Amino acid sequence: MAIDDRLIDELLKDYKRPEEIIGANGLLKQLTKAVLERVLEGEMTEHLGYERHDSSGRHQGNPRNGKSRKTLRGEFGELEIETPRDRHATFEPKIVGKRQTFWTGFDDKILSMYARGMTTREIQRHLKEIFGIEVSPASISNVTESVIEDVREWQNRPLDQVYPIVYLDAVMVKVRNQGHIHNKAVYVVLGVKLEGRKEVLGLWMAQTEGEKFWLQVLTELKSRGVKDIFIACVDGLKGFTEAVEAVYPSTLVQLCIVHLVRTSLNYVPWKLRKDQVPWKLRKSAVADLQAIYRAPTAVEAEHALVELEAKWKAYPRVSQVWRRNWTQVTPFFNFPSEIRRAVYTTNSVVSLSRSLSKIIKIHGGFTNDDAALKLLFLALRESAKKWTMPVQHWHDALSHFAVVWPERMPAIEEVAS
Repeated sequence: MAIDDRLIDELLKDYKRPEEIIGANGLLKQLTKAVLERVLEGEMTEHLGYERHDSSGRHQGNPRNGKSRKTLRGEFGELEIETPRDRHATFEPKIVGKRQTFWTGFDDKILSMYARGMTTREIQRHLKEIFGIEVSPASISNVTESVIEDVREWQNRPLDQVYPIVYLDAVMVKVRNQGHIHNKAVYVVLGVKLEGRKEVLGLWMAQTEGEKFWLQVLTELKSRGVKDIFIACVDGLKGFTEAVEAVYPSTLVQLCIVHLVRTSLNYVPWKLRKDQVPWKLRKSAVADLQAIYRAPTAVEAEHALVELEAKWKAYPRVSQVWRRNWTQVTPFFNFPSEIRRAVYTTNSVVSLSRSLSKIIKIHGGFTNDDAALKLLFLALRESAKKWTMPVQHWHDALSHFAVVWPERMPAIEEVAS
């Protein structure tokens, strides 16, 4: 909307100092207040059907009923405005809602700070320092509490029919309940869409996990539209394989190689005799483990495992982790290197879990399950903004899936569209 230069000249004719324009009571703030109040009056006129002081509005049954004051907060600081009222309280202003206390979009800044692990008190101090506004902890909590509805809507949204690869991982949170703190696992399900982009399918919280729990999760995914999953990459989750067989019998369950390597390294000691160098010992263990999952075939991988068992017999648990789970380690050897990297180099889910764990550590304990899910949802939303590119070598992997499972995958032309 163009503004007449003559009007601007009239407003600035007595201008002497910047404070007169951008100060606490400067022209910009006065204009904002005047425009908002004028629009609110216009909305009231439209609601009642007659102008203010218009005689046709007398005895209409729902006249104007004075004004109420409210403070609107935003990047410009605090602004007190007057909102017109009607006697029956049926007026619903649009430009500034009844319970709105922040300028449009400002609550997104609060949510962004909260998603980065800042506490309510820290956000309060930050708003005071940066914008010079006083916001009560209760007001900040009201903004963050409104997110729980978004969480429920997101958790129940429809999903794609096919996800070629799905990763499952968990982060631990501390939740207070009746004066006691309990450790709970929040499971993150990360899917790779047919076009190769990543999408978090949902969050599930459980005190214990098993076949019954995973059956519930997978059944929920199916009810939300997921008809097929090609490969599920998991961290040896108890009861998961059995649940998959019940809901998605064609899905291949692959044990997460990254987690296996980490588990093995937990059994490699850090403290040794003076003539030994711990970091060299662990470096050697990493190289021996790589020889297993980077082997060209399953047969050669087992040979590498036998060599690992012989070399590390002083620390038998290093190799026992692999031997005990061997049937769930080897499925990905049936695929070319592009798909293997997508399965065992789970950088996406590991990076995601690391960022979530960092935020959880900063935040500390949670008052209830909803508080934990709310923060994790906001953190996931921030992380998802970075997922702009498809998984590496995805076109080659997709072509292989089309050859191996032609009846399970839509035509590549449909995927591209």
